[in-house]
Amino acid sequence: MSSPAPLSSFRVRPRFSEIVPLSREETKARLLAALAREPSGTFELRPFAEFIGIHLAEAQRRYWSPRLFLSLNAREDGTTEIEGLYGPEIEVWSVFLYGYLGTGMLGTLSGIYGGAQLFIGQEPWALYVTGSMTVIALALYLAAQLGQKFGAHQTCQLHLAYARARDEAVAGNVAGAAV
Repeated sequence: MSSPAPLSSFRVRPRFSEIVPLSREETKARLLAALAREPSGTFELRPFAEFIGIHLAEAQRRYWSPRLFLSLNAREDGTTEIEGLYGPEIEVWSVFLYGYLGTGMLGTLSGIYGGAQLFIGQEPWALYVTGSMTVIALALYLAAQLGQKFGAHQTCQLHLAYARARDEAVAGNVAGAAV
């Protein structure tokens, strides 16, 4: 039932998936109740219709601090699939998203233009831009990995809080079934 904390993942946004023997509404209510019992000032909970956002409290948050989104998906057999996705706050994620988008577009277009220059016998200066965009994209990836390593302890805090809440929610189901 338990899943390891994804502290050493090389993914840009580590994730996990689990199935719990509760309905989606019951899972959400029990997870929120259990997470609300965490020590005051530890986390900020942001519940939405289909998912729960768990953020570190403002006082603990740093530029590289992670947050955890739990998607709650109802299954046909009455159970719920919980998909957890770790990542930086949305403002930080946007910087990386647009950085990858910009370097990818410029790298691709300059690669096409450089190929055309090469084909017609001109100096392919645009290929230097392609190489530069590749280096910048690699630097963005390495910066994301560095941020993950800086935030590993906080990722572990989030995961342990989730695991406690999940175990408490499921244990409540077992205790309720025994009565």
